Amino acid sequence: MSVTKIDFATLSLRDALDLAVLIEEEAHERYVELASQMDLHHTPDAAAFFRTMAANEAKHGQQLAARRAGMFQDAARSVTRAMLWDVEAPEYDEVRASMTQRQALEVALRAERKAHAFFVAALPELRDAEVRTLFEHLRDEEVEHERLVNAELARLPKEVPINPSDYEDEPVAQ
Repeated sequence: MSVTKIDFATLSLRDALDLAVLIEEEAHERYVELASQMDLHHTPDAAAFFRTMAANEAKHGQQLAARRAGMFQDAARSVTRAMLWDVEAPEYDEVRASMTQRQALEVALRAERKAHAFFVAALPELRDAEVRTLFEHLRDEEVEHERLVNAELARLPKEVPINPSDYEDEPVAQ
């Protein structure tokens, strides 16, 4: 997780909502990208799970954007994607071509924990009471997301070790 150029002490509610929307958009885009990669590498269970996560992130982002629009209409954003990186999005280096559904869930679990840590770390810096309330709510939502992913993990059957060569593409003539 990396955040730059955000002064949490002076963060307004509008900016905090914009930041939250951007975090969800980034996570959504990453899950869509990962699902495409899993499709390419013939790991449909992992791809399907990443698509589910993409839909969840998009839905949450839309809810936050609607809240923001209801409160601040079309006011310009002062928070940009350049100010954050990988707050909730899964890390690229955790994803492998031959991922199982369980491994995909574990990647998502780490991403949810990372987002939780972001909100926890920001809380002591926040001065605005409304922003603090929003971040506390977002922190608590990440705990709920962790619980949901853990519940999905618990439902999966015990994992059988896989042979990565089962998922390798056949060589093609150049």
